[in-house]
Amino acid sequence: MAAAMASFTVNDTITKAVSAELNIGEILLVRGGFAIVLVAALAAYRDALRSLRVLLIWPVALRVIGEIGGTLTYLSAIAQIPLANASAIFQALPLVITLGAALVFGEPVGWRRWLAIAAGFIGVLIIVRPGAEGFSQAALLALASVGFCAVRDLATRRIPKQLPTLFITLLTTVTVSTAGAVVLVPLGGWQPPSGNALSLLALAAVLILIGYQCIIAALRTGDISAIAPFRYSALLWAMLTGYLAFGHKPDGAMLIGAAIIVASGLYAFYRERLRDKLRPAASGPGLPPDGL
Repeated sequence: MAAAMASFTVNDTITKAVSAELNIGEILLVRGGFAIVLVAALAAYRDALRSLRVLLIWPVALRVIGEIGGTLTYLSAIAQIPLANASAIFQALPLVITLGAALVFGEPVGWRRWLAIAAGFIGVLIIVRPGAEGFSQAALLALASVGFCAVRDLATRRIPKQLPTLFITLLTTVTVSTAGAVVLVPLGGWQPPSGNALSLLALAAVLILIGYQCIIAALRTGDISAIAPFRYSALLWAMLTGYLAFGHKPDGAMLIGAAIIVASGLYAFYRERLRDKLRPAASGPGLPPDGL
């Protein structure tokens, strides 16, 4: 998960830089073209290719829909606002996943973690600042991407184990690239990319491949609540690359909101690990479940 966050954040930085020249649809299409070649070659080498009919399996289809929505909304957001601000809002994703795992999968969540989720959403509001100058359509896009990506990650947990991770990566890459082609014309049409833009998007494709592989493998092999906190490393990368590439310095509201979100998520993670440690000793009477 930590490696995935580093790869995705550097990719986001490249995408934001190239968005000054190309629209989001063209970026997804060109970057996806490079990524499809890389992933398909690797999948063929590892005998990971399967029938496209797996898209009819509901967790796979739901994951693809979540990935398309999350990618379009997040890249549209970072094209308009500082990378660190969008990344800070996106850090609410682990809390939303915890919420979704409780509501959809029935995973136990005690009252302390419910409070942590509520605190995390307060942190998001501090960053978004509804009604103030900092509130914008881009912030709404970043929030929408959190919802889409929560659907994506929860669906990943229900994908049959026999489906190779590489093939899921290939499906994701193809469908996101196709979505880029669909929105290309409404967003301004095709613009011949420069050599520099093509080089950067080729590098971004490699980073996407690494990120997809790492995050899918993490979600399929580990517990959601244990893995999710490692997403917070993306915020550090976003602040660093945003400053180095664009000179963006996080303001006070963003830092306070981000600190609340991260602290809430880490506390939720701590409560989950504590519950797991106490569970084997729960055979005796008198030991209450987590949160009571």
